[in-house]
Amino acid sequence: MHIDIWSEEFGAATDEPILLVMGSMSQGILWPDEFVGRLSAGGRRVIRYDHRDTGRSATIDFAAQPYTWRDICDDVLRVMDAHGLASAHLVCHSAGGLLGQLIAVEHPERVRTLTVIGSSPLGGGEGMVIMRALMGEQQPEGSLPEPAPEFTEFFRGVITAAPAANRREQIERMIAEERLLHGGALPFDEDASRKLQERIYDRARDLGALVNHRLAAAADPGFEPVGVLAQVKAPTLVIEGTHEPAKPGHGALIAAEIPGAQLLIIDRMGHTLPPEVHEELANAVLAHTAA
Repeated sequence: MHIDIWSEEFGAATDEPILLVMGSMSQGILWPDEFVGRLSAGGRRVIRYDHRDTGRSATIDFAAQPYTWRDICDDVLRVMDAHGLASAHLVCHSAGGLLGQLIAVEHPERVRTLTVIGSSPLGGGEGMVIMRALMGEQQPEGSLPEPAPEFTEFFRGVITAAPAANRREQIERMIAEERLLHGGALPFDEDASRKLQERIYDRARDLGALVNHRLAAAADPGFEPVGVLAQVKAPTLVIEGTHEPAKPGHGALIAAEIPGAQLLIIDRMGHTLPPEVHEELANAVLAHTAA
């Protein structure tokens, strides 16, 4: 099945290529323009894209043409192919980090380096940990650390809320979610958030189509192979904020499983990428992806 994927690139075609892979249900523009600009100014060819069923990429009739997270993972490789890249530096956020880890395991020749930000270890069952937390169920021994209480409380409300009545109400909900994911340690710029969420809302072909990512995850519960991270050969940088609300402590677990991985903890960062951390993030990625 042919899928149209929107992408854009910055920097010279001869520069070291970085492919930015955003998390589940997220548009590529959640990689902030300033952060992208710092990378391209540092001599990198930077590519960001919208996952299928987000932003300007194709929306799918899931009932007629169901897909899985394996297909979303294959889209990463398709974007690389479309830009003429046999390999690239993968910089991945949240669930995008799972995609990057899987590609590093199964297609090592395509990954020059791997950077995962605010993510969980492949095969750790992070989705089930969040689901059990939302249901108020006890986590089995050995499970990943569960989300912060404020995260669980917020998304319990999201699950039970009626659909937004209009654009304004939906954008207010999106701002509230960004505020929660921000982590609380750094000032939250509501005006900037409103502009971003309006942009996300207005550029989406079908904003509701992003829930297909949840259906895709449910359609392939075996998406994440267990016990394979020791196979990762790509130099790996793992980044987590001190105020990560969704996956607290997961970064250290990734770094512990991947041979030679480095762990960077960024003070006061939550699950988003606010301006206050762009310089440190960009410098770390530039150093990690230096030829």
